[in-house]
Amino acid sequence: MQVKLNRLLVAGLVAFGASAMAQETVEVRIGHVGPTSGGIAHLGKDNENGARLAIEDLNAKKVKIGGKVAVFKLLAEDDAGDPKQGTAAAQKLVDSKVQGVIGHLNSGTTIPASKVYFDAGIPQISPSATNPKYTRQKFKTAFRVVADDVHLGGTLGKYSVQKLKGKSIAVIDDRTAYGQGVADEFEKGVKAAGGGIVGREFTSDKATDFTAILTSLKAKNPDVIFFGGMDAVAGPMLRQMKALGIKAKLVGGDGICTSGLKDLAAGAMADDQVYCAEAGGVEGAAKKGMDDFRARFKQKFNADVQVYAPYVYDATMVMAAAMEKAGSADPAKYLPVLAATSGYKGVTGVISFDEKGDIKNGALTLYTYRDGQRTELAVIR
Repeated sequence: MQVKLNRLLVAGLVAFGASAMAQETVEVRIGHVGPTSGGIAHLGKDNENGARLAIEDLNAKKVKIGGKVAVFKLLAEDDAGDPKQGTAAAQKLVDSKVQGVIGHLNSGTTIPASKVYFDAGIPQISPSATNPKYTRQKFKTAFRVVADDVHLGGTLGKYSVQKLKGKSIAVIDDRTAYGQGVADEFEKGVKAAGGGIVGREFTSDKATDFTAILTSLKAKNPDVIFFGGMDAVAGPMLRQMKALGIKAKLVGGDGICTSGLKDLAAGAMADDQVYCAEAGGVEGAAKKGMDDFRARFKQKFNADVQVYAPYVYDATMVMAAAMEKAGSADPAKYLPVLAATSGYKGVTGVISFDEKGDIKNGALTLYTYRDGQRTELAVIR
């Protein structure tokens, strides 16, 4: 009897040990930074929710890294869209020993923060920073999953001349790295298409009164006004354009191309008045994956996707896939695998990185607004 009990005890211990080994886990810390306070907090929260959904999905899948079940943990920081706060948030994540970072949202915060991550050897994937400088600093840790402003701004410039038949085109930017950068590329695109610029003005990303610059531009009778900046500024600008009797079309990049622009414009946006481009886009059969994501996001957070949440989700998944393939969450070990990412099928399309860390063959989606709703016009590459 005692022998039998001993055997049962040994068998139980062996089974327990095997079970414990099977459930051995490793914590993986992923940082996310975006402006969850300030004028574009709605966009920052959109990004953060995209990361949270990805982390939830990864943990549900019980992804194994190096033979251990990875338990992903999100460390979220707010940079308020401010470069100084952005670098402080970056350093905080480095000190917290994150193994990778998704963010930042704005080019103006992403670029200075990228130096912090590079110095620490931590991979960073931005889901939305489009200023070309970000991936041209030769930081091997910097990646992005959207097309840059050279493509986006230039395309919008040509579109304004060739499709919108702009004869008198004005440009306004908010003096941020993103706003000024995309406006510069837009201007180049206009000139390359044979168009001309009748005026160039600037404001700030926190401004609310544009009467002076709009009055100055009104005298030049523009039929197209390009704004390089975010929706929190574009909305009030549309209201003041209407008040001044300016009927020009407003064109902008992905910063204004949000589902929230309707509310920010407060009834001042006419049908087919606003044209914008989002860096990214899916066509054909791939649309179902994006539609499914949007539905899941709405159910989870009781909010519509603003712009970037799907790109945050894909960026997080691409990073985790590199860790899984490398068999390690050690940044030094999975970084080369991440850099070699090719043909990853995400909800935003196929993701492959070039030698700079930019997405290859990045798509753009052109939109207008009708009945206050964002309406897709075309996906172009």
